[in-house]
Amino acid sequence: MDHRNACNGADEFAGKPAMKIMIAYDGSRNAKLALAQTITMFHELKPTLSLVAVAENPRDITASNEDLFQEELASLKKALQDALEMCVKEGISAESLLLEGDARKMLLYAAENKVQPNMLVIARHSEEPDGGFIARSLTYFVDELDYMTFGKVSSFLARRVQCPLLILPSC
Repeated sequence: MDHRNACNGADEFAGKPAMKIMIAYDGSRNAKLALAQTITMFHELKPTLSLVAVAENPRDITASNEDLFQEELASLKKALQDALEMCVKEGISAESLLLEGDARKMLLYAAENKVQPNMLVIARHSEEPDGGFIARSLTYFVDELDYMTFGKVSSFLARRVQCPLLILPSC
C-alpha cells in the first residue's frame, strides 16, 4: 500500500529542479534529529524532502497483531504529518510516502522506483540508556561496537542503493 502526501514550503530555483533528498523517517528521536540536521545542512539548496516511512507487516495474522499493525500505521501517519508541518514551517518543500513491508526492501524500492532522490538520509538507530552505572557501561561498549558496524537497514542500503547515502549519528 502506498500513501502519499505533499506540502510545498519553497519554490524550485528558476528552471533548475530542486535537489531531492529522501529521509527514512519513523518518528523516532533519531529520525527527528536526522530531519532537523538535514534541514540545517541543506536549507540553502532549497531541496525537496521525501519522508518515507515503512510499517512492517506482522508475520502471523492474528487479531492482536492486526491491531498492533493498525496502531503502528496510525502512529507513522501522525509522525509523517508532524514532520511535514515542520518542513513547511522551515520553508522546505516536502512530501511523504508510507509503505508496508520489510523496511530494508521497501526503503530501497522507494529510493529506486518512487522517489529517485539525489541523496538518501538515514539515522542510526539506538536505544536510550536508563542511566544506571551498568546500563551506561554496557551502552558505552555497544556504542563503541556500533561505530565499527552499521545497523541492518543501514548496512543493507549501503550495499545496494544507487544514490549517495548519508548516515547521521544519534546525538
